[in-house]
Amino acid sequence: MDNYNPYEPIEEPKKEKKKGLAGYFFSALAGVMVGALLVWFLIPSVVTNLPITKTAKTPMETKQLSVDVTTDVTGAVEKASGAVVGVTNIQSVTDFWSQSQSTKEAGTGSGVIYKKEGGKAYVITNYHVVEGAKKLEVTLADGTKVEANLVGSDIWSDLAVLEIDDAGVESVIEFGDSDALKQGETVIAIGNPLGLEFYGSVTTGVVSGKDRAIPVDLNEDGVEDWQAEALQTDAAINPGNSGGALINLAGQLVGINSMKISESTVEGMGLAIPVNSAIPIIEDLEQNGKVNRPSMGVTLIDLTNVPAFHQRDTLKLPEEVTTGVVIDEVVPNSPAETAGMKSYDVIVEMDGKKIENTIDLRKHLYNEKEIGDQLKVKVYRQGKLVELTLKLVETDTL
Repeated sequence: MDNYNPYEPIEEPKKEKKKGLAGYFFSALAGVMVGALLVWFLIPSVVTNLPITKTAKTPMETKQLSVDVTTDVTGAVEKASGAVVGVTNIQSVTDFWSQSQSTKEAGTGSGVIYKKEGGKAYVITNYHVVEGAKKLEVTLADGTKVEANLVGSDIWSDLAVLEIDDAGVESVIEFGDSDALKQGETVIAIGNPLGLEFYGSVTTGVVSGKDRAIPVDLNEDGVEDWQAEALQTDAAINPGNSGGALINLAGQLVGINSMKISESTVEGMGLAIPVNSAIPIIEDLEQNGKVNRPSMGVTLIDLTNVPAFHQRDTLKLPEEVTTGVVIDEVVPNSPAETAGMKSYDVIVEMDGKKIENTIDLRKHLYNEKEIGDQLKVKVYRQGKLVELTLKLVETDTL
């Protein structure tokens, strides 16, 4: 009690404590704001340096649609192609130094299986495909190679028949009618152009022309000595196609591909032997190994190939006679000479049928007549119509 002073001020510690808390609060708030600003400035650079996580993409799928396309051409090829084969000509060669003999492949062509009979299958091809062969080999559609025997061949028609064992032979071609073909009708060539590496190649075109007479040099002496009968087509035919099939849209054989006109200025002129002309040859080759032909003993020129001046002044033909076949030469001791036929006679009729060109004449002679038959012929001789009768014999001439 002795130390009590009523005027001594009393200390207020609570007020000083309140001031301290407020200061802490504002200091903390300022720190938070500064920290927030720092974070705001730093975030872009941090984000830039972060590793990038890529979203996985769905793999792209390329859609394919399978369509079974069937046309007249594909149907015909499917029907006929199995009967088309490769033909390899193997020839004998002699080594000059050792004089030893060996064989080598001389060339390849095509052929068509047209018959199966008695365990054998028969193949038609070109004469020039098998010419000079020591051995012949046929390659079937499945690649099997078999030895072939030459049944017969004919240089004049450029046809040959081969025989093989029928084991593995599943397809045989069906014969069509080449006379029924129309100009512009679609045809298909099947064969092995340039060799067996292009086995079974298919080309398409149209019938460009019928009954074409194509001059050929059979003995390669530079002189044209025969006129081959041919169908003309613009279907591509190349070396190796020879002997292959020319078919129609029914898959029937209408021609045997034989040659092409290959001059540098010519394009799209392939030639085939009409099947109607080939069938009698095939039958003769099968039966006799050769073709037994009736012959007149003449050489011929189509009247359409004779200039108008010579038609009028040399042959002295009436104006209305514009087609026929001119006798160029008469073979001595031939049926033609015996019957009194002369050079420059113009044949216009045989056995009552009109003859317009050598193709007509050959068709009538080979398809309608036999050796020993009588043949009645009408010719214009110096403007007058003359009738002759020939007895046909077998010779190597027409």
